[in-house]
Amino acid sequence: MINYNGEILSSDTTLSTSNRAFLYGDGVFETLKIVNNKILFFEDHYFRLMASMRIVRMQIPSDFTLEYLEEQVLNLVAATNNQNSARVRITVFRNDGGYYLPQTRTVSFIIQVAALADIHYSFSDAMYEVDLYKDFYITKQLLSTIKTTNKMINVTGSIFADENDLQNCLLLNNEKNVVEALNGNLFMLLGNQLITPPIEDGCLNGIMRKQVLQVAKNVENIEVLEQSISPFDLQKADELFITNMITGIQPVTKYRKKSYETRVSKAILEKINALI
Repeated sequence: MINYNGEILSSDTTLSTSNRAFLYGDGVFETLKIVNNKILFFEDHYFRLMASMRIVRMQIPSDFTLEYLEEQVLNLVAATNNQNSARVRITVFRNDGGYYLPQTRTVSFIIQVAALADIHYSFSDAMYEVDLYKDFYITKQLLSTIKTTNKMINVTGSIFADENDLQNCLLLNNEKNVVEALNGNLFMLLGNQLITPPIEDGCLNGIMRKQVLQVAKNVENIEVLEQSISPFDLQKADELFITNMITGIQPVTKYRKKSYETRVSKAILEKINALI
């Protein structure tokens, strides 16, 4: 089942071949996690979605309130019996019409849901190897910080990782600084400094990134910094980990010949789970 503009429909419902998200990537989205029939950090997701719509000049409907979208999400969660734990995606796209120049600024939305096995985030220190993906670069601009339906760098990077038996890749911006992973934000522990790239470098303005930044400030003997990371810094780091809403925290165990600890990432994930 899906929620299409407030109506619960069967999952085999088809969209128009003139859909602008399909033709031009003219859409934005949010990925949410449901725990015990509640949306984690939903206020943060909502305001990022509204900001994303403004950035790409979509017309925000008057009924697109936090309460309305929360109700639409939970209606679908209930209809699919996924109140315990689920992954939800809200996709907002401009309505059909036009070529590069849209005929309208009005939007539609689709909400999709998939069950998740666990309520809490689980920690894994299993082998997780990454490398740099250098075929394409992220541009240092505002558009890079939001979740649009054009994710070709992430798609081709995922194929590269699969072809090279990697669990993930790290993306670079046009100044050759490390920005993020294919599916989340990047954190690096260097001594007692926990560092993540600043939004100005072009990384996603991640919701879990925000939670980790807040929680890490309460970890003893850790200084939290937002500053650029070069590929050379990765070789000196004590820990690397990736954050997103569905996984929580994914420790990196290997980058080229460098292996990493997982002590601080585990401590932070325990504090994130305590919030839930």
